[in-house]
Amino acid sequence: MCDDPAIDKPAKLLTPGPITTTASVKKAMLKDWGSWDSDFSELTASLCCQLTDIANAGSSHVCVPVQGSGTFAVEATLGTLVGPEDKVLVLANGAYGQRIAAILSRLRRPFVLLDKGDYEPPRAEDVRAALAADPEITQVALVHCETSSGILNPLEEIAELVEREGRSLIIDAMSSFGAIPVDAQRIRFDALISSMNKCLEGVPGFAFALIRETVLQQAEGRAHSLSLDLYDQWRYLQRSGQWRYTPPTHVVAAALQAVKEHAEEGGVEGRLARYSRNRDLLVSGMRGLGFETLLDDNWLSPVIITFLSPADEHFVFARFYAAMKKRGFIIYPGKLTQAETFRLGVIGQLYSEDIKELLDAVSAALDEMNITLPNRVSNATQA
Repeated sequence: MCDDPAIDKPAKLLTPGPITTTASVKKAMLKDWGSWDSDFSELTASLCCQLTDIANAGSSHVCVPVQGSGTFAVEATLGTLVGPEDKVLVLANGAYGQRIAAILSRLRRPFVLLDKGDYEPPRAEDVRAALAADPEITQVALVHCETSSGILNPLEEIAELVEREGRSLIIDAMSSFGAIPVDAQRIRFDALISSMNKCLEGVPGFAFALIRETVLQQAEGRAHSLSLDLYDQWRYLQRSGQWRYTPPTHVVAAALQAVKEHAEEGGVEGRLARYSRNRDLLVSGMRGLGFETLLDDNWLSPVIITFLSPADEHFVFARFYAAMKKRGFIIYPGKLTQAETFRLGVIGQLYSEDIKELLDAVSAALDEMNITLPNRVSNATQA
């Protein structure tokens, strides 16, 4: 017989998505919707309008939702906007930049990979040199917040350089949109891709791309895939108000509630303030317990923090994970090739009191594993 899953044991998710959501977002999924019904079409239209407004992009861009995870939307956007005659400069400093390169490779779209390793940020001078070395490059792809390391990449300086050089910018803002400002009237981009189950605090089920309308208008027939053709998805939505194929109706309803709560918290600025407080409290407390961050303070994002695993022989991540889960927290393993690490997210329904409880749980887990870090100080949770 199959074992019953532990669905009655909720835990706080310290991951870069899915994240812990409010009861009201969950409650929004209790109603069934007809995917062809006019009421559901109004939900979709309202949601897309509000998502473009978050980026101040309503006058220049359109929002195209796509069923599936964020990676589905990344592949859909690349496949729709990048043609065989184009060439993409992929700026990579972690797994998600590498994933963009893997998608382009699978699509047989020309690209150049600028790999900065596990955690060094790409800088404007790097992009300038790459564009000068290869005039055939037409687009630049950047991951805004690379959650492999937790680094917040310097979007503004790169966007300014890309615009000055007359190239197109595609932003993977999966883990940043909704909490880190991106103003389409100040930062020029042709596409920004994100998902509801990150800083917007919705649930998994669909993602979306904000695409410059004039660029999308030129993409007819370019996509490699029927179901991932964002041009066709956009045109169908325009004509009928409906998704081309069965939409995740309950998830869309939850997304609309999540966006409402995002606005009530103060929008991007309000969410950034809370996440930043979470990050600062977490970093201070973890350092007080003896842990070291992978990154210097100026590159730490308010999304997820990567910590170096202790050198202590008693520290085994699987045991640490189990000890934290037992105390009500789901954490994230490391995703780097050059260092043993683990990650703690600070997004979703997490507040200062949750971070303090987390730090107490980490302290208790260290004691359980018989680990005493050499630079641990007392009262770390009060930092």
